[in-house]
Amino acid sequence: MKNRITLIIATFFICLTISAQTKVGTVDREYIIAKMPQLKTVQERIKNYGAKLDSINTIKIAKYDATVKVFNDNIKTLPEADKKTKFAEISKLKQEITQFQKNGTTMMQLRRNEFMRPLYQKVNELIEGIAKEKGYTQILTVTGNNFAYIDTKHDITKLVLDKLGIKE
Repeated sequence: MKNRITLIIATFFICLTISAQTKVGTVDREYIIAKMPQLKTVQERIKNYGAKLDSINTIKIAKYDATVKVFNDNIKTLPEADKKTKFAEISKLKQEITQFQKNGTTMMQLRRNEFMRPLYQKVNELIEGIAKEKGYTQILTVTGNNFAYIDTKHDITKLVLDKLGIKE
């Protein structure tokens, strides 16, 4: 009889432990996005934006080159004051080109992120739905140490704040 009660209690604790365990999965978000047909449209939009920035940059460089050519062609006949003025103008154009190229890289990244955001949101929503449907508590990305999904009931942030005596 004692063995039977011990066996029942042990079975109960094993079942409780099994049900309390977390279920972890992985996902390759980048691979999924690479397979999405919408990616071609996004890539085309990014390419068009890059071409627009390139054309602006080409115009700036052409203006710089033309100004330098005029300066070099007339350097012998220009008075010293005009030389200084033209040289300052050339320096300013060069700085504008450098700044535009620096800003262009940042602007391209921001625009790329803006265009890609809907694809990532769609994939994230699907990951969350599948995770909830299949009972996963955590989904890790295979391309990094990031979580694609975490079941919030396993988050202990509030417990830690309570232990620290910090109120939200």
